[in-house]
Amino acid sequence: MPTFGALLAPLALLLPAADAEEAPRSDAPAVDRVGLTLAPAEDRALPADIWLNTLSPNSGPVQWQIRIERRLIIRVSPRRPVTRQNLNAPTPRPQSETRTVEKKMGKCVKMQGIAGVQSTRDNRLMLYMQDQRIIAASLEKACSARDFYSGFYVEPSKDGNLCIRRDNLQTRTGVKCKLSELRQVVREPI
Repeated sequence: MPTFGALLAPLALLLPAADAEEAPRSDAPAVDRVGLTLAPAEDRALPADIWLNTLSPNSGPVQWQIRIERRLIIRVSPRRPVTRQNLNAPTPRPQSETRTVEKKMGKCVKMQGIAGVQSTRDNRLMLYMQDQRIIAASLEKACSARDFYSGFYVEPSKDGNLCIRRDNLQTRTGVKCKLSELRQVVREPI
């Protein structure tokens, strides 16, 4: 944004220069280069050179400070609901009876691999991975999974992982929570 002095600089150029050679010595009114009648030199407030010096952007010790911050936030959005095209079509039945079992896994999961999230009633988040895995992420006791109905934001770490008891998940309303446990959900035949 231009300074106030830079905006007034074109007006200051219209003021006459106060040089001793150009100032007329007679009682006749002075006329500048443009043809305007000037007041006598003693009635003028300041010469143009002084105006130009005070209006220039480099006239005083101006200090500028620039702060560059780099912040990246990843948003994990909720999983889209699965809709059927034909509502009269029968629901697909599994060929064999299977059950879902939770198995232990590591303490971290790659952030880039998370495709979607869904909150559950038992205060957990289901993380749907791009490689077709489902991971159940338990939240801290003070947090509620209902707050994560619209997904969450997370700042990426240096290693690119989402780890338990380390990374903060933030909801759109500003609630921050950490994960307490990660377990992989798999289907096993009965």
